[in-house]
Amino acid sequence: MIPARRAIQRSPEARLLAVDTAGQINQILRADCVTLLRSGDLVIANDAATLPASLRGSHVATGGAIEVRLAGWPSAAFDDPRCFDAIVFGAGDYRQRTEDRPSPPVLQPGDRLALGPLSARIEALLGHPRFATLSFDGTPDAIWADLASHGKPIQYAHVPVPLKLWDVWTPIAGAPVAFEPPSAGFALDWRSLALMRARGIRFATLTHAAGISSTGDQELDNLLPLDEPFSIPAMTAAAVNAARAHRGRVIAIGTTVVRALEAAGAHGGKVRCGSGVATGRIGAGTKLRIVDAILTGTHEPGTSHHALLGAFLDQTRLSRIDAELAANHYRTHEFGDSLLIECGAGSETSRRLAPPMPFRPTARPRREVQHVFSLPARHTLEGRRLICTDYECLSLRPIPIFWLKRGCRRRDEPVELFDGERRFRCGTPSVLRNSPENCQRRVSSRLSEKPGAGPGSSRKIFRSRCAVPSQGFSSQSNAPRTAPDWSGSAGMIR
Repeated sequence: MIPARRAIQRSPEARLLAVDTAGQINQILRADCVTLLRSGDLVIANDAATLPASLRGSHVATGGAIEVRLAGWPSAAFDDPRCFDAIVFGAGDYRQRTEDRPSPPVLQPGDRLALGPLSARIEALLGHPRFATLSFDGTPDAIWADLASHGKPIQYAHVPVPLKLWDVWTPIAGAPVAFEPPSAGFALDWRSLALMRARGIRFATLTHAAGISSTGDQELDNLLPLDEPFSIPAMTAAAVNAARAHRGRVIAIGTTVVRALEAAGAHGGKVRCGSGVATGRIGAGTKLRIVDAILTGTHEPGTSHHALLGAFLDQTRLSRIDAELAANHYRTHEFGDSLLIECGAGSETSRRLAPPMPFRPTARPRREVQHVFSLPARHTLEGRRLICTDYECLSLRPIPIFWLKRGCRRRDEPVELFDGERRFRCGTPSVLRNSPENCQRRVSSRLSEKPGAGPGSSRKIFRSRCAVPSQGFSSQSNAPRTAPDWSGSAGMIR
């Protein structure tokens, strides 16, 4: 297979190879993937935002250049940035193949690492000279700010151009807990969500701390995937259990969603809400209790992601798919093409693939969603009015919580954001319905202000919920473009 070398999340040429329970193969454009779903299906995606987890610096004792790649949370609480598990490389950068990167200086517990504005200490080695637990000095707020200003996305040699953090956020990203992007979610956009809703297909999210995909060392690669914490909102757990009760299919967007749902439903076959840790590998011989199908990227044989597909298909069919992908020149890696695979005949979940019964979800109360900021893909600034020149919603991006310079204490208080270089004064939070129609409405409508509201006034109301740059900000720069935060209890769209 050919590695995708351009950082385009939703290429119009992206293809999808779909395999049903009988092993029949269908090849279509990925943009048409919703046509393969049916009423009663439940689609679940990972809404984790990607951390700037690559930190360049030096080993203080020897002065040797190093790169630290944050790789895991030591506990199930993934909101404390003071401690991480990490892989340490020697001198070099992403332009070298990971397998060719030199080793770092000899590491010992207690060694200090200077990583730009961050200072870290090696707490312990984790069974390998390059795998360690690090603790960072400073308060959580200071660490988040330094990560935002100094860190870069983890990147590999197949993409020659440096990645920006916006390149690795999925359109639904929320909490910054993933170390590499849950890239199967790149296939989602507002149009596909609207089509799902029109066809009676439900959509929900969970948060899973997606880990790294390669370490450059076979011994370490054999440990992948590492233990990864996850959080499942109550509404998502209820939607999964209701779909199973009504014989609807549960379709996971990515391997991380499979790991989270199967870990949450390991005991009793019902998904429980709350936090947990996904441990161990899923692969051939694993009985899937919750998930019926997976939409994922095209993975190279021998990787942990590819091994997980063995839980959906037997080895003969999986080898046939690999040959089909290679023969048709499918692109691999995070910006490549996709697969949609249903559980093969004979698996435990295949018994639930009968046509779904009508499903009538119970009414939901309106809920308040805070910290919602949007910026259209193309815009011009005229005074204090934001004029949208492109009403396409597909390129909205979220701003992770560590970009909040000053949080919202009241619903009518504006929020200032900081991305390491520029500050933005943004609109106020509001009560929103998380639907594609409202996302479109927020972007396409114009700004308005209450009479008498001056610049920066807390009385300012933005109908479009669009971020307004502070004075001196160029309208042509690549500002963060944001979508609704669907983390926590706001994790479901119907």
